[in-house]
This record gives sequence, structure tokens and C-alpha cells, in this order.
Amino acid sequence: MLTIARWVMRGTPHAVGGAVVATLIPWLFWLGAAIAALVTLRRGLSPALPVIVAAAVPSGWWWMQGDVIPLASVLLVTLMAVVLRARLRWSEALIAGALAGAVMIQLGIFLPPQGTGQMLAELRQASPEVERLLAELTRQGLDTEQLAALLIGGVTGLMVLIAAVACLALARSWQAGLYNPGGFREEFHALRLSPRELAVLVVLGVVGAVLGLPGLGMLLWVPLLVAGIALVHGFIGLKGMNGLWLVAFYLLLITTWPMILIVLLLAFIDVFADIRGRLASRD
Repeated sequence: MLTIARWVMRGTPHAVGGAVVATLIPWLFWLGAAIAALVTLRRGLSPALPVIVAAAVPSGWWWMQGDVIPLASVLLVTLMAVVLRARLRWSEALIAGALAGAVMIQLGIFLPPQGTGQMLAELRQASPEVERLLAELTRQGLDTEQLAALLIGGVTGLMVLIAAVACLALARSWQAGLYNPGGFREEFHALRLSPRELAVLVVLGVVGAVLGLPGLGMLLWVPLLVAGIALVHGFIGLKGMNGLWLVAFYLLLITTWPMILIVLLLAFIDVFADIRGRLASRD
């Protein structure tokens, strides 16, 4: 992958061509988003605009075909790259990305063009079990269309934010590989939310609950989760443990909800305890 990054950074025409081709190919939008993020991280927003536009135009075409994920991912990763370049803090970039993703959810960007009513009607016809479930929810006084819109928007928004974070990490690793070998590993292992940043997330979550903005609650936990993942990476790195531990960790993280809760709790504790700092000082 570093070969791709080296070719892209040979000049703006290479980066523009790479972004266009990658974003046009189905399921390769993440590569185009990562290329846009790499140029943004290295050169800044203004010099990277041609590359960002080159990734956004094909993504906009996919949006017109009914797939909003590529364009939303390009926009989110670009925003986070700008914040990361300016502030040099992963935590602030993640918070900015989560807020932007929540706004997208509230605006209904991730909902299907035909709306949720037609989708629910098709599900009712296809499955008697779904018909009974929806009828029961209606009897309980719940708006099934609103519930479906919230579920679809939240899940899609979460997928887009995670994809954008992964693209940003890929771009940052490329940047480190080309210009600062080992820098990304050190930077990611040190990722930790500050008490003030945690307070911001909590306040925004409360505001979202009070004002009826569920998008905030759906995505604001993602920065804390990424901080917890960084904590696990940092712990394994400090202890010199085998890489298979990371494989096992990700398998558990993907397949079990309790593991996600444990990682969130560890990240919360780390805000105040600085677990990696204590381990490093002992060593």
C-alpha cells in the first residue's frame, strides 16, 4: 500500500487520477478517501482541493445512484484530516468527525430516497414475522416509520464514521511511512481523551437527549471507543506482546458486545488514570 502512497505523492495529477479511479470503482471509495486525506495531511486543505474534488465528484455520482456512503466518507475524512493537521490531536479530529456524522444523521442524509414507508411495506409483504412485530410496535404507540428511519440512519452513519476513521488512519500511516517512519505507531499508541474532551462528549450527549437529537448519542461514543482501541494497542506495544493478541482482541471486539463495553470503560478510566503513562514510568 505504501507504493500507492508514494506514487500518489509524486504530484497533484497523480493524486487526482488515483482519487478519481479509486472512487469510481465500486467498494474502492475508501482508497479515494484515503488519498484525499493523505494529500490534505501533507499539504493542507487549499493545495489538496483538486484531489478532494476529484474524489467527491465520482462519489456524488454514486450518491445520485442511491449510495451516499462514498461521498459522506470523503467529506468526513477530509474534515478530520484538516482538524488533525491543524491541531495534531487525534481526539479532536475524532470528535469533529462524530459531530459531523451526527449532523448528517439528523438531516436524514442516510435515509433511502424512497423513504422508509415503502421499505416497511415491502418487509411486511415479504415476512409474516416482521408484519407481526411491526403491528405490535404500532399497538404500543410507536411510530414504526420514525423508528425505522432512526435505525437506518444511525447504523449507516456509524458505518460511515468508522470507515472515515479507518481511511484517516490509513492516510496517516502512509504519511508516516513516507516521511516519518514509526511516527504513526507512536502517535496512535498515545491517543487518549483529555478530561475536557470527555466532558464535551458528555455535555453534547445530554444536550442531544434533552433536545431530541438521537444522532449525537449514536456517534459520540465512537471517539471513546477509538481511544480504548489505542489503549489496547499501546499496552500490547509497551509489553512487547505477540501480534496475535491484537488479532484476538479485534475478533472479540467485532463479535461480542461486552468487549465493546469493556473497551469503552477502559478508555473512560484512562482519561483520569493515564494507564500507559503509569506503565511506561514503571518500566
